Amino acid sequence: MKNAEPEHESMPEPSGRRDDCPALGPAPIPFNEPWEYELHFPRDPRGPAVARTTLKAVLGAHGLGEFTDRAELLASELTTNAVRYSLGPATVRLCWTNPVLRVSVTDTCPLVPVPFASAGPDVERGRGLLILDLLADDWGGCRLGESVFGVGGKSIWFELVLGDGDRPTDGGVGGGRGPSQPGPSALAA
Repeated sequence: MKNAEPEHESMPEPSGRRDDCPALGPAPIPFNEPWEYELHFPRDPRGPAVARTTLKAVLGAHGLGEFTDRAELLASELTTNAVRYSLGPATVRLCWTNPVLRVSVTDTCPLVPVPFASAGPDVERGRGLLILDLLADDWGGCRLGESVFGVGGKSIWFELVLGDGDRPTDGGVGGGRGPSQPGPSALAA
């Protein structure tokens, strides 16, 4: 009669390591490799603060602290407008393609903001796009068609270029200032 216990593969010693098992997980993404993060948040006044905190954490973790102040201010402008003017949730997406960081905010309001023709010093609103113009290396936006679930909206993005980095010439980023579609507009950022 054979041994009643099933045969088992010998287990490695606790301090030992098998070659077919990863050590502690994947290695960090190299600085020059592209990455992307996305945060969805509800229409809630706390959403912009959560987005800023997430953005700071991501940039810090990837060694892109040089972008933090400008990215935080610009993302705050866009996420605040998303909460203020849309009736649904919003999304913040961070995309790194060395040397360009693109941050886009997508919401359910299809109206693409247009800058005020003349925003005087006493005007309380309408400076968001001016701030984008001044601080972003590039920015734009577009309307989004209705999806399968019936929700359309818009996406507004900005780009920041690291140091004296040259923009990629493959057409993958940038493309001009301001929203790419004139479409219906009624909001001033």
